[in-house]
Amino acid sequence: MLGSVNGPDIDLTLAPELHVFTAPSKRAAHVPTTIDGTSSLGHVVESVGVPLTEVGRLLVDGREQPVSYVPRGGQSVEVFAVDRPQPVPGAPLRFLLDVHLGTLARRMRLLGVDTAYENEDIGDPALATRSAAERRVLLSRDRGLLRRREIWAGAYVYSDSPREQLRDILGRFAPALTPWTRCTACNGTLREADKDSVGDLLENGTQRSYDVFAQCGACERVYWRGAHHAHLELIVSEALAEFGGGVTA
Repeated sequence: MLGSVNGPDIDLTLAPELHVFTAPSKRAAHVPTTIDGTSSLGHVVESVGVPLTEVGRLLVDGREQPVSYVPRGGQSVEVFAVDRPQPVPGAPLRFLLDVHLGTLARRMRLLGVDTAYENEDIGDPALATRSAAERRVLLSRDRGLLRRREIWAGAYVYSDSPREQLRDILGRFAPALTPWTRCTACNGTLREADKDSVGDLLENGTQRSYDVFAQCGACERVYWRGAHHAHLELIVSEALAEFGGGVTA
């Protein structure tokens, strides 16, 4: 193959799942892509817009290669999406969500998934540092954030619909589901509470109408099966029906 005036080319093929990250001109099979002869395969893939958090196998002329491999002109490179479910070795499966994913965070907590969430914009460096320090999978729709090398692990959230976001993450990572065990406000662990012990925190109408309560061991927020419970129960039942892995309270 002849190289371009800037350098030699490789034939780059992206999995259909990764087309969302690229310009239309990069979505056909065997797209000529200019390389400089020194950049790694990971750098080349990122240069066309794909975060490495979304990349699975990389085949060069049919042989699997690491992201550190330096491609040569004339080679064919196939880029696959991550496997699903995606294994996350080396730590309990925990998550960190950025400021734009508050509804997803609450739904994940509702299902008992350990989910930290920043309700203020603390900046990309701080989020990446927390991901590394606490060994949490960072979820974001910000491609630039997911390219930061210091994050422990990360994943792009593909949809802007909370329902589809939840399905995406549960299908991708297959976390154990234990609904009604976490505080949706702070991620703390819930415990049973009797009416007398939490009475001072309740309005009179709530005290008269309900007898079963739970309380967060961290922030002391009190929960009961109020007006919104049917909506929450639907979220839980749909998740358990499709992904399993837990028990309802």
